Amino acid sequence: MTQFKTLDSLNDIAGKRVLVRVDLNVPVKDGVVSDTTRIERVAPTIRELSEKGAKVILLAHFGRPKGQVVDSMSLKPIAHTVEEVLDHRVPFASDCVGAAAAEAVAEMANGDILLMENVRFHPGEESNDPAFAKQLAENGDLYVDDAFSAAHRAHASTEGLAHLLPAYAGRTMQAELEALEKGLGNPARPVVAIVGGAKVSTKLDLLMNLVSKVDALVIGGGMANTFLAAKGTDVGKSLCEHDLAATAKQIMIEAASNKCAIVLPVDGVVAKEFAANAESETVDIGNVPADGMILDVGPKSVSAVNEWIGKASTLVWNGPLGAFEIEPFDAATVAAAKFAASCTSKGTLTSVAGGGDTVAALNHAGVAGNFTYVSTAGGAFLEWMEGKPLPGVDALKN
Repeated sequence: MTQFKTLDSLNDIAGKRVLVRVDLNVPVKDGVVSDTTRIERVAPTIRELSEKGAKVILLAHFGRPKGQVVDSMSLKPIAHTVEEVLDHRVPFASDCVGAAAAEAVAEMANGDILLMENVRFHPGEESNDPAFAKQLAENGDLYVDDAFSAAHRAHASTEGLAHLLPAYAGRTMQAELEALEKGLGNPARPVVAIVGGAKVSTKLDLLMNLVSKVDALVIGGGMANTFLAAKGTDVGKSLCEHDLAATAKQIMIEAASNKCAIVLPVDGVVAKEFAANAESETVDIGNVPADGMILDVGPKSVSAVNEWIGKASTLVWNGPLGAFEIEPFDAATVAAAKFAASCTSKGTLTSVAGGGDTVAALNHAGVAGNFTYVSTAGGAFLEWMEGKPLPGVDALKN
């Protein structure tokens, strides 16, 4: 973390106004937050600053109001849940700039925590307007970014502010960056990546970047079918982007030139309908029936994947191996996840996972807590895996 200043270098901050960019874009149903994970992730940073006597001012977005005030996207209902998670009073300011914001900040005592209204209610947020960033900065003495999940966006509160105030990485941002450095930045080898999901088209940049970075690339989910078809395998009625056969071949050529092994399924669990507990059979990958759909990889494939995980020092995981949402097509993902978790617990593997489906799959397998790090940042995690610069991270660099 030598490239970044962290909270370790923030000591004498009693009375300082600290603008903290957090991710409170949480799921809400009937006005109630249904998953507090993202709030819990930023709680340590908020508590630490408050306990050091800072005036902690939370900046966040919610939804996509596109620069307009949209009542249903107000952060006000979320303030109560933030209070509950922190066990600390959290007043709400009806705007993040202007008189309402300034008055709310002026009333703060040392150690107080304040939540500002949705920064995306202003068009200057997403356009990274310097004038809007300056308005935000007027209420702060220091800036802490603890929203890695928004770091792939060059917005006023994620990138612009970092150039106007002394900038620091919060504890969640720090943990994320340290985990990512272990995952692909400077990993212990061999490195194995598991990439799953429905379509190759959504992960072209990711696959092209990984074949130059890892020792083995395991491809699962629907996207494996595109690679199998490109090699001449008949995948029946399985989800498959036949028009991307040439692209799949090119990725395999790149992998070979970089001495990266491509690991594809050798058997599959096949059904005639995509439904829970549908009648299914396990077949060798060359024997998929014409009317069959591959909905999970088979036990031979799982053994091959686990063999690679067992040899690896580092595992990076994005996407399930099969249609894990419905039984029995979750079996391969669960088996590989449990094996990776056991290797991590033994201390032989550094395991870094991320992406919405991946987090859900690891939670489904009951092992998310046993991985070295599980990122809740969907888009930012994916763009990092693709090798793209993250403006919110680059702005924090010393």
